[in-house]
Amino acid sequence: MVSPLTPADGVLLKRDDLLHPDIPGNKWRKLKYNITGEPLVTFGGAYSNHIRAVAAAGRALGFATGGVIRGEPVRNEVLDFAVACGMRLVFVTRALYREKGSAEMLGLLDAEFPGHRVLPEGGSNAAAVRGCMEIGPELAHLGEAVVCCPVGTGGTLAGLAAGLPPGFTAVGFSVLKGGGFLDDEVARLQTEALGHVTTNWRIETGFHFGGYARTTPELSAFIRDFEARHGLRLDPVYTAKMMYGIRSLGLGPTVVALVTGKV
Repeated sequence: MVSPLTPADGVLLKRDDLLHPDIPGNKWRKLKYNITGEPLVTFGGAYSNHIRAVAAAGRALGFATGGVIRGEPVRNEVLDFAVACGMRLVFVTRALYREKGSAEMLGLLDAEFPGHRVLPEGGSNAAAVRGCMEIGPELAHLGEAVVCCPVGTGGTLAGLAAGLPPGFTAVGFSVLKGGGFLDDEVARLQTEALGHVTTNWRIETGFHFGGYARTTPELSAFIRDFEARHGLRLDPVYTAKMMYGIRSLGLGPTVVALVTGKV
């Protein structure tokens, strides 16, 4: 599937949020080569769109799914949807969640999800990079451009940059406070997928607005204004921060913004 390009504020929006009703945007691309029909277990917070997408994929394609959720047991629309899709959820402490490679976590996965393949948080691995590499050829007709995306775990930017034609560059916008470590993550993912690191990308770290899922009155006003003028409500966790950064930086004559998901 190829997502459309639409203009807004002098930027071309690549509407990956329209790729699938329940598995939109970069989730679709990152899962494309990760789904083999075998059971999957993955990780996320209580409002994780990745958890939602994996659960939806499991329901649509008929494989079992599990989710290891950070923090105390809660209910919300995202987790209720995941359960309705058949995903089995296990809540763990934040301390254990941070230690995904520990013996305790591996023991929990073996006990709770036997036979499940483990998918990293956010779905970012070599297979996800391969899926996101397919964005580049869909933009080749532009000749050259700066292509932007939000960055949470690094997989989308790693694949986007790796798949871009010559003359294109990629700019990622960290949605995390203290996102400097993401340079190493993108490099690691590209090395895992390609055997080398491309030189056509960079990450901007000054537009996180306080950190993951944080916002400010200024960002909220930007979202309302954008929706009023273009009829599109930007996701405040990822896409709005990228769009605000693009407006602030002035990146070039042809800029493409990847709309990675829905509100």
